[in-house]
Amino acid sequence: MSHDIRTPMTSVVGYLSLLDEARDMPEEQRRRYTHIALDKAQRLDALVDEFFDITRFNLSNVPLEVGPVDVSLLIVQMVEEFHPQLAHGNTVQLHMPDALTITADAEKLARVFNNLMKNAIAYSERGSVIEIRGGVDGDVARIAISDHGRTIPARKLDMLFDKFYRLDASRSS
Repeated sequence: MSHDIRTPMTSVVGYLSLLDEARDMPEEQRRRYTHIALDKAQRLDALVDEFFDITRFNLSNVPLEVGPVDVSLLIVQMVEEFHPQLAHGNTVQLHMPDALTITADAEKLARVFNNLMKNAIAYSERGSVIEIRGGVDGDVARIAISDHGRTIPARKLDMLFDKFYRLDASRSS
């Protein structure tokens, strides 16, 4: 959950910092950055509400709001939201079809992609490329986010999805 809260908070702080530092920013860009910061602040507010709901209920009872989701558009929007963090060294290469529509819960899916992107930025080598690939294989959509960082030891791979597991102590700070 802390990951989910930090992602929009990092965007809000990043975009507000850019707005504060660049006094001569073109008005259109200023409006776009303000809109993104406001959108992320509203997302943060919704996450806090969801956090309180999750603490009241078992995690398996969180309802899904399933509908059509254009994953290509979702990924492009996500990359734009990470612009302030990417400005410090990493770049993103997108290899996505123009439209890739699936049936899913858009908000939950966005949380997954945001967590993966945040990890890719945090744990990849500075100045490296983060690749996002998407496509369809039969009736299955596949999205891959890859970076160039430290390799996770094979003996720890099966623990990655354990609740609250961290690869090493330095990641828990």
